[in-house]
Amino acid sequence: MVNRQKILNLIGLATKAGKISSGEFMTEKSVKAGKASLVIVSEEASDNTRKMFTNTCTYYKVPIYFFGRKEELGHAMGKEMRASLAVVDNGFAKAIEKLMNTNAGSECENEPSHLPVCAAECAQNGGKHESL
Repeated sequence: MVNRQKILNLIGLATKAGKISSGEFMTEKSVKAGKASLVIVSEEASDNTRKMFTNTCTYYKVPIYFFGRKEELGHAMGKEMRASLAVVDNGFAKAIEKLMNTNAGSECENEPSHLPVCAAECAQNGGKHESL
């Protein structure tokens, strides 16, 4: 997928620019401090991690997406495996979100404003999409 690689490349660029917080603790801290513009959680993250970030991002109104494997996210940042990351720059966040929305390939693709809700719902329902 072309968009998948573009998203990983943008994550790498944002990391080099110092606009990424990664790891569970730093991601959660960025969200609670109001610095996070976007949160990405690995598709391989545990149910507890998914639920915790879904609840936190919903409360603080931060878009959350479930994307990539832990190795992919870590490799894109030049680090070991990462289960979560927060983008703390609006420009990078908007660019990544735009690619995520076109990358979805689901029934939500026609309604981009629904995607964060869909992602949160999928996290709570074990990957099942039920709201449409």
